[in-house]
Amino acid sequence: MNYGRAFALWRAAAPDWDAYARHAFVEGLKDGTLPRSAFLTYLVQDYLFLIQFSRAWALAVVKAGDLDEMRACAATVHVLLDHEMSLHVRTCAEAGIDTAAMLRTPEAITNIAYTRYVLDAGLSGDFLDLLAALMPCVLGYGEIGLRLAREAAPDTPYRDWIDTYAGADYQEACRQAGALVDGALRKRLGEGFDESPRWAVLTDRFATATRLEAGFWSLGTA
Repeated sequence: MNYGRAFALWRAAAPDWDAYARHAFVEGLKDGTLPRSAFLTYLVQDYLFLIQFSRAWALAVVKAGDLDEMRACAATVHVLLDHEMSLHVRTCAEAGIDTAAMLRTPEAITNIAYTRYVLDAGLSGDFLDLLAALMPCVLGYGEIGLRLAREAAPDTPYRDWIDTYAGADYQEACRQAGALVDGALRKRLGEGFDESPRWAVLTDRFATATRLEAGFWSLGTA
């Protein structure tokens, strides 16, 4: 797993990273012990989450500094709306939950707190603030997917979810997201971006979003 220099530094500095990446929900996906009802509760909320997350990436198009950054962010919006959300629609439909039912479901408080934090990071801050808040979800799911692909029980019923995030398409998206972050940091803060006065603020953004990610998993374990 190599998602770039900034991610490696932010990940190491986030005190809640293991609580997120190795949460009981994640381990339940791995060994198959997560109750299906809990997974479906999470999946419906994650569908609602991805709507707001797509808005945040659309905001990144506005906040971007050049056409390359704009294209990268616009491509991510397309992937979220037209590909990643299809897993949620398909799995929930198999359980008798259609898209209309998902959209009628109230957003959980933890969902609102997380998504609005990310949007606020972009609205009140700049492109770097927004990217720092977005990355725990994007790159964390990539890391989790790869680990579970190696470690998951052969008969886990959550193989589709694991394969989605361990798959070549998602992993390539993670590498591109990591390159986008590193490039944006170098353009604005220089090669030694982790020595900039801004670095501590951006690291805190990443750490806060990581803490909110860990809380989001609890939607499926409460």
